[in-house]
Amino acid sequence: MAKTEEETYPPYGREQSKRLSIKQWDMADRPREKMMMFGRKSLSNAELLAIIIGSGNADLSAVDLAKQILDSVGNNLYELSKLSYKDYCNRFKGIGPAKALNIIAALELGYRRKETAMPYRQRIASSYDAYTQIAQFLLDLDYEAFYVIFLDVRSKVLKTECISEGGWNTTAVDVRRIFKIALEHNASSIILAHNHPSGETEPSRLDIDVTKQICEAGRLMSIKVLDHLIIGNGTFYSMLDNGVIPRE
Repeated sequence: MAKTEEETYPPYGREQSKRLSIKQWDMADRPREKMMMFGRKSLSNAELLAIIIGSGNADLSAVDLAKQILDSVGNNLYELSKLSYKDYCNRFKGIGPAKALNIIAALELGYRRKETAMPYRQRIASSYDAYTQIAQFLLDLDYEAFYVIFLDVRSKVLKTECISEGGWNTTAVDVRRIFKIALEHNASSIILAHNHPSGETEPSRLDIDVTKQICEAGRLMSIKVLDHLIIGNGTFYSMLDNGVIPRE
């Protein structure tokens, strides 16, 4: 079917839009992709707001619409938080109740985050501190399990993770998984721990060899292995305290 004259030549004052949609932008310039590639700190206020509203209107991309909203309050997030959902709907083309409420909810979460105290994280300063952190996971097991405590630069616990579980007297350890988790949580150091279902805490030759292997991998990754605890019968053996892992 042939196009009408109006379709071929839009009437005066109705110019065809020449703006690029966000999908046509370079990958590194799209807000969601930019956040995935470079982290949330790399995004401007407008780009963060664009992610919240999701889409723009016929004339503006989500980022341009976000800039328009921010410009209306002098780019001041405190002033933005004062707007009601009716303000958004009445003042900005392309912002309906759903998008307006998304913005209000996101700002409220940010406010509540500031009012929330950081969770307490235990600091590990000795083998006994490490034992009290890990014993709850390993005592009374009738099979062997291998855990790792991941610590920040101040030796505070970031995460305690079970790496593997095995049979009555052995378990395989995936060294790559240990350091993958460490990197994901920006850990500066780690403490290894596993139990002996027999109750005997003296390390086996395999225990020592595996420990040395993990220590060597840690040196290459600049993530220090502080200790390796063996748990059994309500007590523990520390490879650091017993000189198997040297003090530095």
